[in-house]
Amino acid sequence: ASELIDLVIRACAREGAWRPGPSDVQYEEYKRSAEAAGFSRTVHSDSSASLLCMVNPSNPTGEYLKVDDLMEYLEQTCERGSTVIVDESMQPWVGPHWREDSLISKGAWRRQMSIEKGVDVFVMHSWTKIWSCAGIRLGSVIAPTPQLMVKIKSKQVPWSVNSVALVFLTVAIADKEFMRRTWALTPVWRLNIVSKITEAFPAWRCHGEPFLSWVWIDTFDEDQAEAAVAAAKAAGCPIRWGEPGYKKATIIRLGVRNELSFEVLLGALKKVLVSRRMTAA
Repeated sequence: ASELIDLVIRACAREGAWRPGPSDVQYEEYKRSAEAAGFSRTVHSDSSASLLCMVNPSNPTGEYLKVDDLMEYLEQTCERGSTVIVDESMQPWVGPHWREDSLISKGAWRRQMSIEKGVDVFVMHSWTKIWSCAGIRLGSVIAPTPQLMVKIKSKQVPWSVNSVALVFLTVAIADKEFMRRTWALTPVWRLNIVSKITEAFPAWRCHGEPFLSWVWIDTFDEDQAEAAVAAAKAAGCPIRWGEPGYKKATIIRLGVRNELSFEVLLGALKKVLVSRRMTAA
């Protein structure tokens, strides 16, 4: 999807200021792409920005606007002449009904926003997330009008998706059992993680929707967060620290894993962090 993000910004957006969505922090690819194209960043509440790039569900913080709330937000905060990219790469985890709560189901509204209100809303998906195939680089974009899609394609390089990726895509789309298991197991595994983290570390706060494939955790302590990352790496269960890129030094991010895998990580966190508390006492 990185190529498509660049294409939409360079081909369809009026140069000026760009703003992120309303979450505290979000996926950094939009910052890179917008600023490489000459846009300057402004605050999320600045409706005069010519470009809005937001991620819903928000990666990495986990906030989620249901589609009616999302449309209301865009209608109220976007001025005529602006371009909007809504990244829904994490949307498929919502469940079997994910399309119904997605902007892809609101084609008439997107056309109306473009033609009548002068606000062009593009819907972006990176399919490497849900199918765990980061190296293949598969993404898609839905434009609000055929004319804007033609504009994007006029700037697209040929063969931007290779034959190996196309074969993978064909097989992945047909794998209904993978999606069924993903929708059934992810919320169960995530609930297990949130429950046990809350029990073991009651001062920590877990964030994000129940269907998401990760947990965004505020430890409220920079040293604890850094120690947790080091302990997880040493145990062979790496987690992400919020300091690099996002400048959130008290935050850690855990991928959702099955119960047995998580027990290894939890044991490592308890061993290191409980011993730190005892030493401090």
